[in-house]
Amino acid sequence: MNIITCHDLPVGTLEKLLSRYQLQVITVNQNEDIPGSFWGETEAGLIGNKLYVQPATPVHSALHEACHYVCMDNARRQQLDTDAGGDYDEENAVCYLQLILSDYLDGYSQQQQFTDMDNWGYTFRLGSAQRWFTEDAEDAKQWLIDQKLINEQQIPRWQLRKN
Repeated sequence: MNIITCHDLPVGTLEKLLSRYQLQVITVNQNEDIPGSFWGETEAGLIGNKLYVQPATPVHSALHEACHYVCMDNARRQQLDTDAGGDYDEENAVCYLQLILSDYLDGYSQQQQFTDMDNWGYTFRLGSAQRWFTEDAEDAKQWLIDQKLINEQQIPRWQLRKN
């Protein structure tokens, strides 16, 4: 199981993408605990507008946590420390947005993220991330459109959820 990590990306590419959302990426040393990591180990962490990763952090984890930051309302964002929270609809929107953003990340792709998510153990009703995204995620897409985070063509608006 070969999952792409932050170390595998070209230097600065994650920072460049996420700075569009006023999110600062902080890389900690490989064997240090990741601040703000809800799951621990190599999983990305969030505290305020800071996304914490290690070189071994899976790219899908970094994008997932970053998308929680984008999708949460401003009140939660201002108090953010480790647990992004959110409801079922927001969680689905987070997964959908992370798949959209993967094609904007140099050295990564949506197809790679489908594979990484499946290998990591994400579970979807239809059995795979790709089938969920293409056949069962219209509600997640609509949520992102309603929150003005993407447009009808699934292009990011590069803004944070307001309410």
